Amino acid sequence: MVSWLPAADDSEHAVSDLRWVLAAAVLLLLPVAVELAVRWWLRQRGAYYVFPPGLRLRLHPDPEVFPQCEPVVRFDINSEGERGDEVPRSVDRLYRALVAGGSQPEGYLLDQDTSWPGALQLLLQMPQNLQRLGASKVHVGSVGRSGAGSEAVNLILERMLPRYPRLQAIIILVGVSDVFRWLEHGAPPSPPAPVRTSEVFMCHPEGPFGWKLKELALVELILRTRRRWLRPMQVHERVGRWVGRARAMRARAKEIRTTMPDPAPMLGHFETHFRRLLQRAMAHADRVLVVRQPWFDKEYSPEEAAHMWHGGVGQAWREEVTTFYSFQIVSGLMALLDARAARIAKELDVEQLDLMPILERSLNTYYDWLHLSPGGARAVAAAVAAAILRQPLPTARVPDRPGAVFGLERSNTLTRPTRLTAVVSSTGSRDDGDRESPC
Repeated sequence: MVSWLPAADDSEHAVSDLRWVLAAAVLLLLPVAVELAVRWWLRQRGAYYVFPPGLRLRLHPDPEVFPQCEPVVRFDINSEGERGDEVPRSVDRLYRALVAGGSQPEGYLLDQDTSWPGALQLLLQMPQNLQRLGASKVHVGSVGRSGAGSEAVNLILERMLPRYPRLQAIIILVGVSDVFRWLEHGAPPSPPAPVRTSEVFMCHPEGPFGWKLKELALVELILRTRRRWLRPMQVHERVGRWVGRARAMRARAKEIRTTMPDPAPMLGHFETHFRRLLQRAMAHADRVLVVRQPWFDKEYSPEEAAHMWHGGVGQAWREEVTTFYSFQIVSGLMALLDARAARIAKELDVEQLDLMPILERSLNTYYDWLHLSPGGARAVAAAVAAAILRQPLPTARVPDRPGAVFGLERSNTLTRPTRLTAVVSSTGSRDDGDRESPC
């Protein structure tokens, strides 16, 4: 009799083959499952950081382009994604301040303690100032980001502040990137396209992720963990060399525009986001201080003019630019934006500090149209510290001794804000300027 049933050996071989197929499928699908799980986890639990936590840079500014700058710059990021020291574990009697804004508070080419947020912490930590603040320790962290305008800073505060405890102070210095971004696009009659997450946050959960090795979420997670725990140091030589090329572009520009475009679209965009970011800051801090951004506003000598590169139609750090707006037009736009910032701060009853009467308008203070030299950063730190401590403001004298960290004279009184008066108060009006750029 013929049996139609498979032999026992054939059945065992079939089961064995099936197991191997399943094992191979699991081995193939497991990495995919792990990758998808990491992507889900990052999107659900990942935080937004302006700078990657644990980042450590040692920068050597190009000495030919930046003779005023220090030869070695420490740029260290704490576990909160702030430029600054680690936040003390004990928050008992901790005075914690957050600085937000653009390239001037970022201070990319200034050492950790020379940038004005770093220098501000050193000042506030002096024993007499701790006593005045009623604190035992001070922490100042900075999330200033080159190129960040009002919209970007509003996004930074929106994404970051929910994970922070209530802060004692938030200090805002922003605005000039609104002007320069608008000019770079040819001063269009409509607001610019919304900023992208990747333009603002160097570390964020949104990806985009792909299936190439460098695009995997798992690789990103490993790199983040390595940076946070091992804190490897990255060294960059001749940093900012492109600024020399950008200065040469302005010097040989084919066209200098001397007619001011209608600033209404730019000013309206700034007002919308500046108002929102101040209201957001007020909801998360005991005090909010608007530091109105200073700029190098004067009739330039040939030597001073040779340091300038801003105001181009196009992005001078990445392309050849042949058309620029005149210094007078750029300063005029800054004056309009600053007046708008002062009015908004006054309407919201936010304290504001006008630095223009305090800072010397020279290459001792700035190394281009807006970025601060070490001496300029020290002067800003002293003025902001006086505002925080509600003390008389410094007068316009930048220390000329290399070792003089905070050698500024003091004025006798604080005054109400007027067009050319240094101010720290909750009201204000003035008709000139703010600024920013990627450097």
